Amino acid sequence: MKQKTKTLSSLKKRIKRSAGGKLLHRGSNRSHNNGSKSKRRKRSLHVPAALEGGLAQRIRQLVPYK
Repeated sequence: MKQKTKTLSSLKKRIKRSAGGKLLHRGSNRSHNNGSKSKRRKRSLHVPAALEGGLAQRIRQLVPYK
């Protein structure tokens, strides 16, 4: 019988799964010093970014049931 793997709790709040199964995360560089950033740059950081490649595979192991 195979054991269940525990989900990494810190990632539960940071990762979402799209309808197509891709893992989405919030972009960085939005917390502070926003006065020096352009409107276009800040607006583009609103959109969730998809994880790709080896990093996505690793995250899927850490968040198996999400």
